[in-house]
Amino acid sequence: MKIYFVTGNESKFKEVNSVLDFIEQLDIDLPEIQEIDSQKIIEEKLKVALNHTDGKFIVEDNSLLINGMNGLPGPQIKWFLKTIKNEGLYNLTKIFGTEATAKVIIGLAENPDSIRYFEGVIEGDIVSPRGENGFGWDAIFQPKGYDKTFAEMTHDEKNNFSMRRIAVEKLKDYLNNNA
Repeated sequence: MKIYFVTGNESKFKEVNSVLDFIEQLDIDLPEIQEIDSQKIIEEKLKVALNHTDGKFIVEDNSLLINGMNGLPGPQIKWFLKTIKNEGLYNLTKIFGTEATAKVIIGLAENPDSIRYFEGVIEGDIVSPRGENGFGWDAIFQPKGYDKTFAEMTHDEKNNFSMRRIAVEKLKDYLNNNA
């Protein structure tokens, strides 16, 4: 049975495909409910995807959680980026502190009653925007122990340890043990 990764983001697909080279990209527009719980967002996306074609589906939701803001913007990061952009997020940390958590949750569905979740987390700090690579908030997230933001790293450097990589490795282990 085919496994489809539903995303229109080519960079995300490349990251996931570098670990799971057998998946196929499916670029369909899925509605995204507004919710603070990433698993609920993923569940709703997967229910729609399962109606599209036969197969297993994976979708992901990424979050940027600023510790001093009690986890905001969390899964709402897309809307923060559209409104206040990376510079605005950085400015918020002048009030709330720079410590942050980058999180990706991947959901796998074979049917609406069987959804499994795989999480990857990286701790870091929000810094003034730096770098040209990556996408989204990569220019302001500097992982703990590194002197570069994700946007200053090459694709390969980032993909060696990113939160998406961690989640995909957990998914790969699951698929290898439950084939």
